[in-house]
Amino acid sequence: MTEYRIERDTMGEMQVPMDALYGASTARAVENFPIANRPVPASVIQAFGELKAAAAEANLGLGKLDRKLAEAIIAASAEIAEGKHNHQFPVDVYQTGSGTSTNMNANEVIAALANEKLGLGATTKAEGGVHPNDHVNMGQSSNDTFPTAMHIAAAKLIDQQLEPALERLHKELKHKAEKWDKIIKVGRTHLMDATPIRVGQMFAGYAAQAHYCEIRAGRAKVRIQENMPIGGTAVGTGINAHPDFAGRVCKSLTNKLGVLFTEAEDHCEAQAAKDSFVEAHGELKAIAVSLSKIANDIRLLGSGPRCGIGELILPAIQPGSSIMPGKVNPVIAESVMQVACRVVGNDATVTMAGMGGVGSIFELNVAMPVMIDAFLESVELLANVINVFIDKLLKGLEVDEKRCAELLDASLMNVTALAPEVGYEKSAELAKRAHKENKTIKELVTELELMAIERLEELMDYDSMTRPDDV
Repeated sequence: MTEYRIERDTMGEMQVPMDALYGASTARAVENFPIANRPVPASVIQAFGELKAAAAEANLGLGKLDRKLAEAIIAASAEIAEGKHNHQFPVDVYQTGSGTSTNMNANEVIAALANEKLGLGATTKAEGGVHPNDHVNMGQSSNDTFPTAMHIAAAKLIDQQLEPALERLHKELKHKAEKWDKIIKVGRTHLMDATPIRVGQMFAGYAAQAHYCEIRAGRAKVRIQENMPIGGTAVGTGINAHPDFAGRVCKSLTNKLGVLFTEAEDHCEAQAAKDSFVEAHGELKAIAVSLSKIANDIRLLGSGPRCGIGELILPAIQPGSSIMPGKVNPVIAESVMQVACRVVGNDATVTMAGMGGVGSIFELNVAMPVMIDAFLESVELLANVINVFIDKLLKGLEVDEKRCAELLDASLMNVTALAPEVGYEKSAELAKRAHKENKTIKELVTELELMAIERLEELMDYDSMTRPDDV
């Protein structure tokens, strides 16, 4: 049976679990928001640790905070940043839209840890010790700390997970493009046969998509890095914060995390709106769309093994059916496409959370917890599924050269190479007749003796049809 102690905040007494480091404000929030039964993402909590340490350093350097208290706060915040006390942050993700509950949760836990380090016991309030509001939250407001923690968490996740995953994807697709550049297959437009294309060209296209995704991820990260709200306090005016406080915090975070953070040019904009997150998530959505195209193409080209296209051979990693023995499905490609669905849905959430009248109202956005929850989920899902896609599918992917050659010979659109010689209408007539008589274009043209065999072979050279610039 859980034992409780009594703590007080400005609204009165609250029962707090005996083993909890937090105080009354956090306990009140836990009671008020039993909604998802899922706390704010751990990466946001750890970002709060980074932020509170940087804030204490800044206030110490500005002569606002006693050294003994500052050092205790910094040491306690470091433990939060390392994820050592994630279980002490139980507030639901669907809470006050400013994130006040989580900011106070951080203030209380850090104060308790700091006071313990000072020999005053693990309490949120101790005579001569660290106070959650007066010291841990000095020069700050929930209105600028929660969004700043959003920026820290998002930038770190893109930098440490998404960008490296996309770099791997680009490298693997480029390798496949080089490896398979001499294999020729049927091109397809509108799901119908088209002129030949080299498998290498197709994968070079995918590699280019991956490269553009790297650029998009970089743009998203930069947009998040450059608009830090810290220093705006309540409404963006900076009341109760030293003019140099925000700059010092950003410099400290940059030095520690290796990600360049810069203070918002306009604090009123940075707190009243979350356009930077809407913009950045738009880049994530574009990445998801790109990945979905690549995965779906590979899935379709690997369809079969006997009654589909079958030009690609996907690695078999698990049984595909509980009733059909021997069936294998393109499960990894499907997982990529499902992640894309989720990211597109998250984009709608981030967009709505940033809209006027919904999240952004007057001097504050009040839908920040759900916004960062959706944003971070998108980054994590994309990074994880890209790595799975590389390791479980791309690395073991092969080309069925025999199947590619069979379909290439059968394609009626090879007649396109004859059009400059015999004309468009005659070429169309040949394609229709070859289809009706179940013949290849080469067979029909040879039978009709429309041109010398040597000229026919020259025009119908599949490789040259993929290299018009060499003509």
